[in-house]
Amino acid sequence: MGRLSHDEFFTKLTELFDARKGKDHGSIVLVQKRLSHDQPLPEATSDTIFPDLHPPKPMPVLIRATNAKGKERRQDRVKFSTVVEPDSLPAFFERYADVCKAGMTTLKPRDRSKRKGKAKKKKGSATNTAP
Repeated sequence: MGRLSHDEFFTKLTELFDARKGKDHGSIVLVQKRLSHDQPLPEATSDTIFPDLHPPKPMPVLIRATNAKGKERRQDRVKFSTVVEPDSLPAFFERYADVCKAGMTTLKPRDRSKRKGKAKKKKGSATNTAP
């Protein structure tokens, strides 16, 4: 899984949302985390218990996307990522938000009515059994 350029990443993310559009179930997982493996972190002192919260310079961000296929369907899994440098974060996230908003409008929301019904049933039966 190589890292893509920002334009390639947005193209593939749009394709991932479009592929998911007509289906009844499935997931798309988006992950964001800072990329800190190249930067040395200062040691913890009594003043700074968590020195990694205040790095000496801004860190790049790794953005990952996948269609979350399980082990049995691993051949169908789509994974891709890109690295965003700190100076280009605002422009990247502006476009990222637009792509995600456009893609998520076509997704079907989860049906949670069954889970809510079971929770109400449990809550109702718990209050009825109390003396």
